[in-house]
Amino acid sequence: MYATARALLFRLDPERAHAVALGGLDAVGRLGLAQRLAGAPVSDPVTLMGLAFENRVGLAAGLDKNAEHLDGLGALGFGFVEVGTVTPRAQSGNPRPRLFRLPEHGALINRMGFNNHGVEALVANVARSRYAGVLGINIGKNLTTPVERALDDYLICLRAVHASAHYITVNISSPNTPGLRSLQFGEQLNALLSALREESRRLDGEKEKAVPLAVKIAPDMSEPEIDLIADCLRDCAIDAVIATNTTLSREAVAGAAHAEESGGLSGRPLREASNGVIARLRQRLPEIAIIGAGGVDSGEAALEKRRAGADLVQLYSGLIYRGPALTGECARALVE
Repeated sequence: MYATARALLFRLDPERAHAVALGGLDAVGRLGLAQRLAGAPVSDPVTLMGLAFENRVGLAAGLDKNAEHLDGLGALGFGFVEVGTVTPRAQSGNPRPRLFRLPEHGALINRMGFNNHGVEALVANVARSRYAGVLGINIGKNLTTPVERALDDYLICLRAVHASAHYITVNISSPNTPGLRSLQFGEQLNALLSALREESRRLDGEKEKAVPLAVKIAPDMSEPEIDLIADCLRDCAIDAVIATNTTLSREAVAGAAHAEESGGLSGRPLREASNGVIARLRQRLPEIAIIGAGGVDSGEAALEKRRAGADLVQLYSGLIYRGPALTGECARALVE
């Protein structure tokens, strides 16, 4: 069924196809037909970060930036769903075209630029949804906010989403917001995460609700750089790390159409680099939850993430190429 739908969707501009597909999922969810697309949900309960996940397969941030499609996506059998990236103020993102398919590589390149309707709109959408599973909310900074003032934006978002989220992800690794990745290193990282951890604990106490903090990192780092990030995550008592965001490397797709477009590359070419980061993090952080993302387009690819050291996995580009049945395939592989 999805192969036919994909053939039609791939005739459209990628961003238009994205909107059409999400609208279709909303309709399928309202009609109660989601299991015909995704199969029966897989029960494989696991508790991490103090949260009870129905299974180990989640949806990565970026697919539903404004939490407008939670009901439709939540019906596809995910153990958790992450929405965003959201910023304090609405912003349009980068000019179009900004999303490109590389079908022969099962990959995408995007330079979306945190396009979203702002944090207040996202919180309102979450409140209207009927989704009852584990919800992660991914937060970032506005393009016009200087990097040296990034903490201000993250604090605004943290305070705004705390009551709605089961966990909050600090996105410091998108390649499409100038200067953002510089926050991954040195004193900037320590200062950012220390302040967010302190404010998170204050909110936890005030609201009597513990909301774990995760950090999403890039794949384009040396082992010493990964080690420094790992040490900072431990020192700041961060609950989880998402490895990884998209890559700037084009080595695996050299010569392909659109390969030279600027932006982050996701999908199958990212798998090996992502797995390497996960394995290095697991060596350094035996006690912190690791969520593996990047190139999960089959049950075997999900297993590779687990073998590398991930506790949970997330899907995005694989869904574009394989469709909703990928969720159950990955969840069943991890059970077995």
